[in-house]
Amino acid sequence: MIDDSSILTILKKYWGFSSFRPQQEEIIQSVLDGKDTLALLPTGGGKSICFQIPSLAKDGICLVVSPLIALMQDQVQNLKSKGIKALMIHSAMSKREIDITLDNAAYGNYKFLYLSPERLETELFQARLKKMTVNSVAIDEAHCISQWGYDFRPAYLNVAKLKEELPDVPFIALTATATPKVVEDIQERLTFKKQNVLQESFLRSNLSYVVIKTENTMAKMLHVIDKTGGPGIVYATTRRRTKEVANILIEHGLSADFYHAGLTAEERQRKQNDWITNQTQIIVSTNAFGMGIDKPDVRFVIHVDLPSSLEAYFQEAGRAGRDEKKAYSVLLVSPSMTGDLKQRTEAEFPEIDFIKKCYLSLSNYFQIPIHGGLDQSYTFDIKDYSKRYKLNIASAYRALHFLEKEGLLSLSENFATKSKIYILLTKQDFYKFQVANKKYDYFLKTLLRTYGGLMENYIAINETELAKNLDSNRTKVIDTLVRLKKLEVMDYEPKGNLPKITYTRQRVDKIHISKHHYQERKTIAFDQLNAVVHYAENENECRSSTLLNYFGEELTKTCGVCDVCLAKKRANTAVNVDTLELKLLERITKGPQKVDKLLQGIKYQKEAIQILSFLTEKGKITFDGLSYSLN
Repeated sequence: MIDDSSILTILKKYWGFSSFRPQQEEIIQSVLDGKDTLALLPTGGGKSICFQIPSLAKDGICLVVSPLIALMQDQVQNLKSKGIKALMIHSAMSKREIDITLDNAAYGNYKFLYLSPERLETELFQARLKKMTVNSVAIDEAHCISQWGYDFRPAYLNVAKLKEELPDVPFIALTATATPKVVEDIQERLTFKKQNVLQESFLRSNLSYVVIKTENTMAKMLHVIDKTGGPGIVYATTRRRTKEVANILIEHGLSADFYHAGLTAEERQRKQNDWITNQTQIIVSTNAFGMGIDKPDVRFVIHVDLPSSLEAYFQEAGRAGRDEKKAYSVLLVSPSMTGDLKQRTEAEFPEIDFIKKCYLSLSNYFQIPIHGGLDQSYTFDIKDYSKRYKLNIASAYRALHFLEKEGLLSLSENFATKSKIYILLTKQDFYKFQVANKKYDYFLKTLLRTYGGLMENYIAINETELAKNLDSNRTKVIDTLVRLKKLEVMDYEPKGNLPKITYTRQRVDKIHISKHHYQERKTIAFDQLNAVVHYAENENECRSSTLLNYFGEELTKTCGVCDVCLAKKRANTAVNVDTLELKLLERITKGPQKVDKLLQGIKYQKEAIQILSFLTEKGKITFDGLSYSLN
């Protein structure tokens, strides 16, 4: 048995911490004891350490199943920065690169292999799996395995088949959002030998949840930001809206930028870095932003549209206040929002015939024959595809996502791949080539001096950097790399930005979509919608209680800091709140009132100021910095 001092030594060595966060140590010890474990930790609760430390404490490699390339990339880069050997496989890689990566996983003394669930059943992976010494399997974002979860992905069901191949290897499933039904389903689908759930409370005592009903969402957003200050995130539902909201913030003198999956990888990386380093105060984003980002000092998260589910809302709201200092999660609700959300949810379910049409046209677009395409990845330009087949882009995108949930294909996000090279020759043959081809000798020597490991794996390169070292220019460097590829000295893959589609099943002539299955998914989506509407409209129950009850956790007392709790506190003060509120409103109805004049003769001034703040938050009155007016 590995003792506590050993895992603390690993924690200190690689992460620099001298103690664990709540539940981390118990989860780690459960995995080290060989138990299948479901770990439920809130966003920012340090889930990755829970599977990384057990793997580092034992011989062998940990297989990490993860749904998003960006998440994999972040974690692999973080591990490498700590001197920990880690690999990843994703749809943007060539078959040769995947082959070499799997060889390294089997024979190269690596500790982690990150891969998507779609890769688990490929022949290439299955063949190498038998050669690997696997010490554990981690399933990140494990709610994806349950059809009752908010982001069900059928490919996650492949993980259970992996369990058949590794019957004695502990599995650790991790998620920040799971209802009781999903918790049961995850363990059942992963065939846990024994139920084993370790959960840290989802209560965030420093986070104040606030719902504000308003007819002027933008004005209220500006007011909240002015009162709160600090770095923040504003979530909106569409790409166009992110840009519009960011422009409004900029027009009001705030440092803001927008972010969504339709931007190039370079743009996304730049915008993300500017926000993380506080060069940009506010990032306005779709739900594409935030996964894997650990910025502790976020003071507010504002939603200017209703989220599609409480699972998504809880995860996004939880990105505020990770430094455990006071933070706010504010949901702004306008009268039209419920109808808008119902329309958006309905749009997520295109007609079955349209989905089938998109599948057929996609296969024709890539010229994939019947029974072909299995495990093949194709660069995908949705604008060109939609234009060629006269499809509405938004509808086509939703249809493709439905096909993904049917397990027919995998659609990667708009992901940046850096240029990569891999030397195909042995050291002996490479030397012979240099001797026989003097014109390439200086180029190759400079290449080897600039980048290490080129004969072991695909290595990311920068053509501009290489050109500088060669005292040449980028165009000439690329031309030389292309020639060396044709001579089969190396494999050279230029960087790319377009998303990719991978066929996870071979192409069929006609696809079958169960009407029952289709309707079941739609019912789940509308159940999640109704939970959001209930949360937004509720004015009596503590916000934290509502959220935590949804996830199966009961609070013994109310949070005391949400808008509902604060309203009740105000109502319970010694002063007659209703009378004081009416008195203040009566004065304001006569016209804009400066603060000193408004409070003149008021005995309970502290309570009056709290009431004015409450009325402002609820949108009944406005404050321009000098005077209060009726809204």
